[in-house]
Amino acid sequence: MHVNDTTSAAVLEQLRRRPAHERRILFTGATVVTMDPSLGVLTDADLLVEGDTITAIGPCLDAGDAVVVDATGAVLSPGFVDTHRHAWEAQLRRIMPDVDDLGAYVMSTLAGYATVYRPEDMYTGTKLAALTALDSGITTMLDFSHNSRTRAHSDAAVEALRDTGLRGVHAAMGPHFGDWDQQWPGDLTRLREQYFSSDDQLLTLRLATLATDEIAGPALAYGPGLARVAQDLGIGVSVDAVFGTASSDAVLRWATDGLLGPDVTLIHATGLSSRAWKVMGETGTTVALAPTSDAQIGLETAVPAVDEALSVGIRPGLSIDVEVALASDMFTQMRALHAIQRMRAVHATYGSDGQPNRITTHDVLDFATLQGARTNGLGAVTGSLTPGKKADLLVIQAEDLNNMPLNDPIGTIVLGSDARNISAVLVNGEPRKWNGHVLDVDLPALRREVDASRAYVLNASAA
Repeated sequence: MHVNDTTSAAVLEQLRRRPAHERRILFTGATVVTMDPSLGVLTDADLLVEGDTITAIGPCLDAGDAVVVDATGAVLSPGFVDTHRHAWEAQLRRIMPDVDDLGAYVMSTLAGYATVYRPEDMYTGTKLAALTALDSGITTMLDFSHNSRTRAHSDAAVEALRDTGLRGVHAAMGPHFGDWDQQWPGDLTRLREQYFSSDDQLLTLRLATLATDEIAGPALAYGPGLARVAQDLGIGVSVDAVFGTASSDAVLRWATDGLLGPDVTLIHATGLSSRAWKVMGETGTTVALAPTSDAQIGLETAVPAVDEALSVGIRPGLSIDVEVALASDMFTQMRALHAIQRMRAVHATYGSDGQPNRITTHDVLDFATLQGARTNGLGAVTGSLTPGKKADLLVIQAEDLNNMPLNDPIGTIVLGSDARNISAVLVNGEPRKWNGHVLDVDLPALRREVDASRAYVLNASAA
């Protein structure tokens, strides 16, 4: 916002004096990157938020009694959508930055640290991940919560999402290793009734599962039984560790059994056969790529499967995956995917007359917003700045030192910006970051909480 700190604080105070359902906010003079194919990019435009919804976008909108936010020199963007993050691990961030294979991660984190987590550690990790997501412009996060050792562990993860004000998707799964109450997947019925009773709320529920029984046995592997659980509850399914020959065979079985479709998300999807990709495209199954996870950890081919997805008509969402080894923000995912795919496209045609088939900055921003929302089952709710959708949006400063001058707004978002340039984040019309700071967070108290949880986990797992 093109205002000084005092004015910005005064604007926030004005907003918060009004009940949320009566609130009207008019952002003026912005470059609006809608990511709506029918609206495109609007320059020197206004955007009106009424309550929790975007109601109008265009030039010179009538402010009426709205609180006016001068967004001159800023880009308005949809909030980013993370389609897969193991949020409970956040207090172990970058504890193994150079991990070089899946087995090392599995044994250290899932067979080690995870087994000593208490409900309060689940809460702390999930809350830290969610607040960090908000700070870096992620307004929707699917928490693939695969450490649900007890009902209390699940409750803690859901309550952490709720308490941060993020648009959260709780994807619940039982643990890979160690003692647990075996309450999953049966406990999903209670979770749905207790926390997800309304379809018009910030939190939604999904079933989380694995592709095969190779890592943790058959109980966690997707198949007819778990598909029936999800169908009975009316929730989507997110399937992790989808890679290689075994997963390709599993995909073909699922297709034969009618277990694929738009409500099913396959995560990673690296090293799959062309036959598997064909049935995924034919069934409209969604895909969540994890660009830095695949490349940095070295999962199967280590190449994010964007070309394979696009070749069968699937536009994927993007995800963060594990913060024990990876970056926490969506800017990194977009840039990594953009660079890797374009490098491979040029390399494939080098020395020939062929023309590289390269993705664009618009593509990766589409994956990080609109396609991510669709992948999470929220395409009608968020992912673009479209009148009628919920007001999940970012105000990105285009006149900051690292962004000025504004030449291409999508290029500025994808290649120029980072969390410091995001001056405001709204989720469901509610300010969650303002004047560059995440709101309603006692950082010293959070730091003490995170440090205490980390110390407990490290000490208990070493005992």
